[in-house]
Amino acid sequence: MEKLLIINPGSTSTKIAVYDGETPLFVESITHTAQELEKYDALVDQFEFRKDLVIGAMEAHGIIVKDLTAIVARGGLLPPIKAGAYEVNEDMVWQLKYAPAHEHASNLGALIAYAISEKAHIPAYIYDGVTVDEMLPILKVTGLTFMEREGRGHNLNMRAAAMRYAREHHKAYKDCTLIVVHLGGGISVSLHHDGKVADIINDDEGPFAPERSGGLPLFQVIDMMTSGKYDHKSAMKLVKTQGGLMAHLGTNDTRVVQKMIDDGDEHARFIYEAMALSVARNIAKEAPVVCGKVEAIVLTGGIAYSELFTNMVRERVEFLAPVVIYPGENEMESLALGGLRVLRGGEKARKFVKVVK
Repeated sequence: MEKLLIINPGSTSTKIAVYDGETPLFVESITHTAQELEKYDALVDQFEFRKDLVIGAMEAHGIIVKDLTAIVARGGLLPPIKAGAYEVNEDMVWQLKYAPAHEHASNLGALIAYAISEKAHIPAYIYDGVTVDEMLPILKVTGLTFMEREGRGHNLNMRAAAMRYAREHHKAYKDCTLIVVHLGGGISVSLHHDGKVADIINDDEGPFAPERSGGLPLFQVIDMMTSGKYDHKSAMKLVKTQGGLMAHLGTNDTRVVQKMIDDGDEHARFIYEAMALSVARNIAKEAPVVCGKVEAIVLTGGIAYSELFTNMVRERVEFLAPVVIYPGENEMESLALGGLRVLRGGEKARKFVKVVK
């Protein structure tokens, strides 16, 4: 049986797992305090610190590196890539160290995986990275010649949910046309058609979310950015971590919001329903791309555990297609299953070639 190390770095934690085939031997999330991280000037400087924690966690669970078959890490913010698996190679390591698309903790995943895999002489992969971009060319066009839409979002969980739907309905992924929505701290809406992520409405242009502002009225954004009140850093913080539920209700935890609603807070219900309607409207945007021929709408991610929220979305979109709920993010399992498909010959890993500008 294949033994896989799974690595998923986040901004304040590193999630680690070892799978024996489809069975998790352990799953652990190591939290990093602000005091631990503030000593590092740059994100990439955290590499040794996090790598040592990964190896230490394995050893604590009785797993040694030589027992591993392969390593699968969450893909960082590379230049646009295809869906599926990529081998972690020197070009990818260079890209994530010196020229990532953006700084993000997930960039460390491939770096740690490569270092351990080189020592163990085993392959390392990323799977369904954040910057998967298979968007149809016509959907990239905007009203400005120098600006186009980008494929970027919660691809790992959304593709896994789409493939789960296909598997449960005894179909190939490529034969399904699905709208899949990731409901988390940020919300992404994606269209899966002809075996590709044909479109994605990500959390900078789509629904508002627990932390994200989502798409905003453009003229008002221009007024805000030319007011002198915000620079780039403060504006990005505002729309990425201080928007949505956080702005309206002072929390990014939907469980807290539901408790507010249960206690009779009508304003909380109003905002929660507004977020659900924001999701529903963006789901509907995807239907014309395939002339309304949508097989199912899949809701996944942490907020999909909320029956109140999913029902608010369902009642507004089920005229388009049946709604299926797959709660949770399941990132570790999704990475493991992706790696197993490669090792068992169901998929072939792509080669990454660095992009130098």
